[in-house]
Amino acid sequence: MVIILIGVLSALGVGLFARSSAFSPLLAAQQLESATLLAQQAALAGNTSQNTLTVTSTSDEFLFAVGSREPFRIDSGGTSLSVTGATFPITFDYFGRPETSGNTVQFTFSGESTFRVCLSPLGAIYRGPC
Repeated sequence: MVIILIGVLSALGVGLFARSSAFSPLLAAQQLESATLLAQQAALAGNTSQNTLTVTSTSDEFLFAVGSREPFRIDSGGTSLSVTGATFPITFDYFGRPETSGNTVQFTFSGESTFRVCLSPLGAIYRGPC
């Protein structure tokens, strides 16, 4: 029974790995969430040299930078990023709130699938429509 179950899961799961570009928007959204939380934690700790978030893209990769640290790079895989409500860099105050003039910021990663990430004026970062 276990062997049959493993066989079925393997057959169904292989399609997920056939096209890596299908994962690119999800990976980019997850990395954005992670980088945002890192910048917020630095701001809450009073580290004003590491409390900014910058995302840039080249023709083949996204670069996620927090403060002056070396940016984390991921392959864009044909994914694009659009941002509404703010421009980079986004700076966080000592309460962890983004300094975006009270605007909600929406990040949209589009490729074979689309993922939206929202940053509220109070600093909450969540996936979905704003």
